[in-house]
Amino acid sequence: MHILQFDSEPAWIDAVVSLWRDRLRTNPRLRMCLTSGHTPLKIYSAMARTAAASAVSFREAEIFSLDEYGGLPADDSGRCANMLAHYLVNHVDLPRERFHGIDTTASDLDAVCRNYDKAIGSGFDLTFLGLGMNGHLGLNEPGSAPDSATRRVKLHESTIQGTAKYLTHSNLPTWGIGVGMKQVLGSKEIWLLVNGRGKAEIVQRTLRGPVDISVPATLLRNHGNAWMIVDGEAGALIYGG
Repeated sequence: MHILQFDSEPAWIDAVVSLWRDRLRTNPRLRMCLTSGHTPLKIYSAMARTAAASAVSFREAEIFSLDEYGGLPADDSGRCANMLAHYLVNHVDLPRERFHGIDTTASDLDAVCRNYDKAIGSGFDLTFLGLGMNGHLGLNEPGSAPDSATRRVKLHESTIQGTAKYLTHSNLPTWGIGVGMKQVLGSKEIWLLVNGRGKAEIVQRTLRGPVDISVPATLLRNHGNAWMIVDGEAGALIYGG
């Protein structure tokens, strides 16, 4: 896995937006799988400002949500697709039909999973990931197989508690549907975005520990075009600090 480390969070944000803008300019039809959560939100807001200034266009691109929580109403602000819409999609020129979310309110969730994988089709050009405290990637919790498909997942307790910061209520989701490791690892390019001192230990474990499904993020080390992009605090222990 390649590493890009920046001294500060603002430098980290600016670098990711610049790289992302370059990818879209090179390939206007870029197919992206985007994570939600707190880590990328400032990046999405900065990219939205860039698009508003006509420095880049999403008109021919396509965006897929990496995952979605179950048990929340469709209009809940904590749902992954709603966060992506609020911080990015609603502010760029992406056609509505090119934004794909996962319907966890449907009666046939197996069909939802199959249809989502069918829509993904040949795969992603670029996937954004966050890094969970237990090494999870999206809803690929510890134990997720490299060939796992989009599926319903029971959330680990630490993941359940982590959802509280996205919600305005105490009805924490205990399950969700997420894109599997097969589609993640099949992406042509992967950016693992990490910031903050609290992630320093799992960053070190991801890069230096055994490659094993007990820490799904370590599987990215077998991908030829995966990048860990960190700020100074998250990368504090990378080189033995």
